[in-house]
Amino acid sequence: MKKIIFLLLLIPSLTFAQMTKRDSLWMPMKPFVGDWSGTGDGEPGPGKYERSYEFILGKRFIEVKNKSVYEPKAGKTEGEIHEDRGFISYDKSRKNFILRQFHLEGFVNQFALESISEDGKKIVFTTESIENLPAGFRARETYQFINDNEFEETFELAEPGKDFFIYSTVKLKRKE
Repeated sequence: MKKIIFLLLLIPSLTFAQMTKRDSLWMPMKPFVGDWSGTGDGEPGPGKYERSYEFILGKRFIEVKNKSVYEPKAGKTEGEIHEDRGFISYDKSRKNFILRQFHLEGFVNQFALESISEDGKKIVFTTESIENLPAGFRARETYQFINDNEFEETFELAEPGKDFFIYSTVKLKRKE
């Protein structure tokens, strides 16, 4: 009977320890998890954004779903719709987070985490590769958390041999 009681007490703590280890690995990315909406502006023009971040496959990845709807530009009667899907993973061998994005327009971006501020509120990813653009293009995603329910995203591009320029900025708020 003592062994059974001991096992019943031990099993939940072992399970919790395993969860805690995985959860602690993902702590820097956890603020993203949830559903978001907001507005932005930049090269594509003013737009409305819907985004979600969700743990999938046993909390080994975060799936990102993004839809941006831009207002019509001069000379066009319809606005532009952009969609992309992404996945954040943790590369154990490099001890780094990787973000892969698959865009409706055919671009595939692979970003590596460049930095996280000490307070965890600023997260920067920079591309390692971009498919379907000329060689040498680079991109950078900067996320600045205002609070638990708000963040700003700055997406920058750089042509071969040139400095980054801001392509778009977005302000997102957590949906209730």
